[in-house]
Formats: sequence, C-alpha cells, structure tokens
Amino acid sequence: MGIILVEICEGSLINTIDVEAELESRYPEVAVISNECLMACGLCTYSPFAMVNGKRIFAKTPEACLEKIKAAIETELKNLS
Repeated sequence: MGIILVEICEGSLINTIDVEAELESRYPEVAVISNECLMACGLCTYSPFAMVNGKRIFAKTPEACLEKIKAAIETELKNLS
C-alpha cells in the first residue's frame, strides 16, 4: 500500500482545526505536511484548502474542506487497492 500526502499551507484558513491529528489518527496511510506556501497564489487567504496527492481541495468552511479531504483520501485509497 502507498502513502497519501496531504499538504497544508501555513496560512490556510483550514488551520483553525487540527487536520494532522484528525487525518493521521484515522488514516495510517496519510502523511500531513504543513508548508510555508503551496504557491496557490492567495487561495489560502480566501478559502480553506489543502492538496491531496497534488490535487487542490477547497471549501467555504474548514469543516467542509476536511470532509472533502477525507473523501479525496477515500478515493485515493480505492485507487491504491
């Protein structure tokens, strides 16, 4: 089984919740990395977002974004099987 990489910009609005603890405890295949900048040209100041294996995931609220991230992880896990 492979690893799924979730990258979070330090300035992203999703940082109001503990994404790392939530994801890494639920999905052992996931590594959450916080970066100073993901080069998304200001998206972090407008919308909670993260990158899941290079794919941009965003939503209006941190909680909605986390749910979308989980859905993307589930999709990636199915593709790894």
